[in-house]
Amino acid sequence: MMSPAPAADQNGSHLSILRFSTAGSVDDGKSTLIGRLLHDSGNVYEDHLAALEATAKKAGSTRVSLALLTDGLKAEREQGITIDVAYRYFATPRRRFILADSPGHVQYTRNMATGASTVDLTIILVDARTGVIEQTKRHAFITALLGVPRIVLAVNKMDLVGYSQDRFEEIVADFTEFSAKLGVREIKFIPVSALEGDNVVERSGKMPWYGGETVLEHLESVYIAGDQNLVDFRFPVQYVLNPNQNFRGYAGTVASGLVRVGEEVVVLPSLAKSKVKSIAVPGKGVKGAQIPEATSRDAVVIQLEHQIDISRGDMIVRPKNVPRVTTQFDAMLVWMGDVPMDTATRYIIRHTARESKAYISGIDYKIDIHTLGRMDPAPLASNEIGRVSISTTTPLFVDPYQKNRSTGNFILIDPVSFLTVGAGMIIDRGRSEGAELEDGEAAPNLHHEVALVTQRERELRSGRKAVTVWLTGLSGSGKSTIAKAVERSIFDDGVPVYFVDGDNLRTGLNKGLGFSREDRSENLRRAAEVAALMNEAGVTVICAFISPYAADRERSREIIGKERFLEVYLSTPVSVCEERDPHGLYRKARAGEIKNFTGVNDPYEVPESPALRIDTAAKSVENSVEEVVALVVNRASL
Repeated sequence: MMSPAPAADQNGSHLSILRFSTAGSVDDGKSTLIGRLLHDSGNVYEDHLAALEATAKKAGSTRVSLALLTDGLKAEREQGITIDVAYRYFATPRRRFILADSPGHVQYTRNMATGASTVDLTIILVDARTGVIEQTKRHAFITALLGVPRIVLAVNKMDLVGYSQDRFEEIVADFTEFSAKLGVREIKFIPVSALEGDNVVERSGKMPWYGGETVLEHLESVYIAGDQNLVDFRFPVQYVLNPNQNFRGYAGTVASGLVRVGEEVVVLPSLAKSKVKSIAVPGKGVKGAQIPEATSRDAVVIQLEHQIDISRGDMIVRPKNVPRVTTQFDAMLVWMGDVPMDTATRYIIRHTARESKAYISGIDYKIDIHTLGRMDPAPLASNEIGRVSISTTTPLFVDPYQKNRSTGNFILIDPVSFLTVGAGMIIDRGRSEGAELEDGEAAPNLHHEVALVTQRERELRSGRKAVTVWLTGLSGSGKSTIAKAVERSIFDDGVPVYFVDGDNLRTGLNKGLGFSREDRSENLRRAAEVAALMNEAGVTVICAFISPYAADRERSREIIGKERFLEVYLSTPVSVCEERDPHGLYRKARAGEIKNFTGVNDPYEVPESPALRIDTAAKSVENSVEEVVALVVNRASL
């Protein structure tokens, strides 16, 4: 027999693909079940089968061990266990399949989580003799945690219990009682004997009391089309294609949703808007084969109508349907590392095509796998599962896992060994905690103390509402000069005011931050938090930051409050700024001594609608200061 080519229906179009995984304890018969599926469905090459027959003959047996069709390593065969995750591809005339075969030993539960992370269905095997055991519950819980909508409980080795209907129904009752807490959409129970071939591909005449589907019949017929998320369009950019000045495309796989040529999109984190100019699948030439639309799991190249600065890790979404942009979130975490979790370690987090530093900022509880109840919080050890809070140094674009598995999952990597130590599912704080938490809000194990003196009382005493003036523009545009003069003028009028400069913060609060895009973003986040606190104290703040990225300024606006955030854009041309060059920075950047310098080798994203726009090349410092002071007086009046 030969493994068939990808099947096609009568109209010639390719059949749907079912992704499924298997799980079970050691010796439950997973490898034999998979081997039986492959063998009896005609998906084994003749030379492979001949080799297995030769192996059986050499061992003095007349029965081919179908388990060897999946046990690929000699060490595995010698131990009689499977210890890796093997991916198998096969097809029948009705459907194509991708199978993830995961290990059975308890110490390899983490591999099971990896194998089941993207599947439509999981087959969990139970030995009819031992029934539902702890490892069965662990696998079922992880399956539910991963959002797999369907479980097939294959009660195997029915031949060893005399094909007993009573034993089968006893196991069904036990698992049904346990699984009631899991929330899995669909559970199917099938009695099988993988060794004898009963109810795997062919119906068994030895269990006349069972009138349901075989395993393969169920796999071929189960409806999965409704699982796709076609609403939330998410396109993480994996690679930028720019072979010549006439073409700039963004390559990646559609994580979810659907997009068509001509539709409006927005890019995160820049918030730049454009329309889809073309969509292509890999093919001959730069542009590939053009298609009118792309949907979930399609690997495509998207070209936009406008030239936008986009890089790996950015995400293209719909303007009115964006994921949460945040540096803090809650998650259910499966710990995979041999070394226990360390809350002092800054791990590497990978989410879609984006990467950042991250640390465990809180542990809410661990899961008792026996009862599914909560245990006291403590750092997770290998194979343990718990709810944690995670903070990142760079904003991620996330959705709750239950809503969108593609943008709701992540992995943690050890920064020294570069081994994957954790796999997590992001939780919707609003649903889980009963109240929506905003971006940047403290972890749930902290609480905000309310002072006895209110912000309103402080402002009434000064006679002015506290605001934050956020001066943004290129280096040399005059931000600090104007900011200091505005502070002097307002202070002379008797108003509490304070000047905050980026360089000043870097000598103290932000001393440990560098000048990468991530560190610059964190520098601005902290500055915004400082300004927000000072506003609460009734103090007006004058900030002077280049702050070149729209997403960072927008986050600062959210932290401080939209009604208090006054964005002032100094639109001075780069040629004028470079001519001034008060600190010699442009000269150093041109000489290559400074990298990622805004205006030279790093972009500046112009504010779309600032509260005030000033070109200091055309206006004097005095006139510029007067305009800013007038803005503050107008907006700060009670």
